[in-house]
Amino acid sequence: MAVWPEFDLILNCTLKNTMLTTTIHQEEHKQLLQLDAVSTRLGKQAFGPFTIHIQSAEKIAILGPSGAGKSTLLKLMSRELSAAEGHIRFQSRPLASWSLQELSRLRAVLPQGSDVAFALETDLVISLGRVSRTHDRELPQIVREAASMAHADHLLKRRFDSLSGGEQARIQLARIFAQLWDQKNGLILVDEPLAALDPGLQFDLLDSLEDYATQRQHAVIAILHDINHALQAFDRLLLIKNGQLTDDLPSNADAVPALEALYDIALSCLRNAEGDLLVTPLRASTRARKCA
Repeated sequence: MAVWPEFDLILNCTLKNTMLTTTIHQEEHKQLLQLDAVSTRLGKQAFGPFTIHIQSAEKIAILGPSGAGKSTLLKLMSRELSAAEGHIRFQSRPLASWSLQELSRLRAVLPQGSDVAFALETDLVISLGRVSRTHDRELPQIVREAASMAHADHLLKRRFDSLSGGEQARIQLARIFAQLWDQKNGLILVDEPLAALDPGLQFDLLDSLEDYATQRQHAVIAILHDINHALQAFDRLLLIKNGQLTDDLPSNADAVPALEALYDIALSCLRNAEGDLLVTPLRASTRARKCA
């Protein structure tokens, strides 16, 4: 049967447009959070412009000297701060268009020094992560399981203000776990979540955070001060200095020169028996570096 050339042309164009539209929708679905030329100003200090695209399930560490703008960037991502310029989109929608109730079901935030003003029971503090849900039949079980994942099940039924700093940090992390427990493809933003913990517990909670996020395809963005934690537990590094994004790069040995420039230090590199990259700061006068 003969096919008109015009019909053949129309059919080919339609197929190509359909494939292009499908590809665009797939890419938009992968993009969880998009910052495009985002900037703000606090007093005389300018921050940005930041252009950062984050996909579901990514684990990203933000590193930089004190006062560099790490927390400011996290606050822009969480909407605690408004952008003076640029655009922020969450799940392909303008971040400003989301209601707080909508956001609370897909995005969890653990700011630095999350204090609770009242003498609340730890179970209640954890359950606050799910306050946007009106009928939450699974709440008691989720609170127990979130506490267990945060190595805090033995702290249940305690007064929050009676706990040590490290114990409070575990309860707050359990609150984050509870908040997105039954969600997929969410976003977790945490500011120095390991600061008050002893070394052994830091690694335990890093493992728990990784397992929790991987099971649910949540993206994790964490401000850290420990370079080794960033290199061992995260896939990608955002390096911030003087309010600017200086580097956005994979978390591996190739990032060491950028880390040296970021902190103005020399780093000695080695690998442990498991193959993990470990770095140790050297004196400023020592520039020799050995990387395995």
